[in-house]
Amino acid sequence: MEKEILKGKNSGSAAKVDTMIRKTHFVYSDDPDIEDTSDVEYDMEVERLYEDSMKSFKEGDIVKGRIVGISEDSITVDIGFKSEGSISRNEFPHRGKNLKVGDEITVMLDRVEDKNGQIVLSKEKADKIKVWENVMKMYANHEPVEGTVVEQIKGGLTVDIGLKAFLPGSQIDIKPVRNLDRLIGQKFRMKIIKMNKKKGNIVLSRRILLEEERKTSRDTILSTMEEGKIVDGTVKNITEYGAFVDLGGIDGLLHITDMAWGRISHPSELFAIGDTIKVMILKYDRENQKISLGYKQISTDPWAGVEEKYTVGKKLRGKVVSITDYGAFIELESGVEGLIHVSEMSWGKYLKHPSKIAAVGDTVEAVVLNIDKEKRKISLSMKQNEPNPWLNIEEKYQVGAVVEGKIRNVTDFGAFVELEEGIDGLIHISDMSWAQKIKHPSELFKKRDSVKAVVLSVEKENERLALGIKQLTPDPWKNISEKYKVGMDVKGKVIKITTFGAFAEIEDGIEGLIHISQLSSKKVNDPKEVVSVGDEIKARVVKVDDANRRIGLSIKAYNEGISNLEGLDIPENEFEEVITEGEASNKKGKKDKK
Repeated sequence: MEKEILKGKNSGSAAKVDTMIRKTHFVYSDDPDIEDTSDVEYDMEVERLYEDSMKSFKEGDIVKGRIVGISEDSITVDIGFKSEGSISRNEFPHRGKNLKVGDEITVMLDRVEDKNGQIVLSKEKADKIKVWENVMKMYANHEPVEGTVVEQIKGGLTVDIGLKAFLPGSQIDIKPVRNLDRLIGQKFRMKIIKMNKKKGNIVLSRRILLEEERKTSRDTILSTMEEGKIVDGTVKNITEYGAFVDLGGIDGLLHITDMAWGRISHPSELFAIGDTIKVMILKYDRENQKISLGYKQISTDPWAGVEEKYTVGKKLRGKVVSITDYGAFIELESGVEGLIHVSEMSWGKYLKHPSKIAAVGDTVEAVVLNIDKEKRKISLSMKQNEPNPWLNIEEKYQVGAVVEGKIRNVTDFGAFVELEEGIDGLIHISDMSWAQKIKHPSELFKKRDSVKAVVLSVEKENERLALGIKQLTPDPWKNISEKYKVGMDVKGKVIKITTFGAFAEIEDGIEGLIHISQLSSKKVNDPKEVVSVGDEIKARVVKVDDANRRIGLSIKAYNEGISNLEGLDIPENEFEEVITEGEASNKKGKKDKK
């Protein structure tokens, strides 16, 4: 009878109810006079037991159930309730392909009864509730969680930790991350910094864990930090003056001067951001936690045996690595450079810039002049490869000899003539013409003109050679007193007017001064009132000074026919007042030359 009743009810009734029924005792009688009420009582008892069992289940409960059936689209689960529930296979990982009948799983009682009178179960909601409970527990205990980056969204990343969580961009790493897309699919350990179960919000931070790890690493490194120790580091940033290296929570500066024994223009020639390198701790300031690092110090110093390798007087070859206004730096080997000063590049004195002789990348020959190991300086010379042309200058260029060369440079006081490589001579402005009044040498010469000149003097010690062009022709002032006698009448042409008189040329290269008192029989306040440049005049010679190359003339004496010149009113210091432009230039030139 019990079996038939149970069979008539839901064949999948709960084991709990079934057990309760089996413990219930009913009395049956064969007496026809006695009314048989056992079936009614049985039904009532079973209904009561089901109602009692239903009271132990509430919607939203997380319960355990056993798989009793698996179809193509769903999995049937018995949780010990009045009926079984079917769950879509889509709610299971991999559609539940690894599950089998009899397996125990955790589900949520979503609804006690649907429109068909069946209970509604959910695997997905049960998992979410379980994850939320775990997440809340980890949040309360400050425990890290592990998650996978799912996608990039505005302001950060979406991360799957069993639930969807938000990882702000500022919390991804210690330093800014430029490309967030490359993080998609990667797994990270993170810390929950904020959560709201009601709103379903979870905010994560990876940066907090990285900073904690960095601090731990930093403390460990600082406790073992000592100068001279070689450590591993990662290039974190590169600047013009060096590179910052992460030693594991603390940064050190690797200055460009400590990167290589040789010359480098920029740290990027040796390193790139992210490179792992070995460096030596050169200096550690514990108080300010500043660390100076060295890379070249790990290798042998090439200057260690430089005095034995590069002896004074030795000829060698090297590559030009840098050019400055004062010279060129030559790389002799990696880490060892020498300087060829501009004065040691050529025997010529007038090299304006080293770039006129050498260029970066050129291979040059030089001679070692000096070595200063302490200051790491080597002085080199290019010109010492050739003999000094001034050693036999007196034999080669004797005074009075006629030489030929090219104008190399023109200045206010003269022109420099290159006679050969390293030998220049100066033609002073006063030695350019006997007769012509020259205001500037450029009136006669320009660069690269070919000229002939006479050697006037040679100073071997000072490496100076004086030349003259006017000396190629006879001096018109020679024996001038024999040609022009006092009282002699001459013709001339006014070539210059000054405040104290006028100069008249009486022949090529010979000019005389007509003092303002000798321009007219009348008193003259301004020479321009009486004569003009270009005027043809007649005058009488009143004074001749061979030594100073000066002749005094008088128009007044000529016009009045004065023969007794002693009676003329001529100032005693007449010639002392006169400083011709040529003499002025002569004084200026000699001053500049000194």
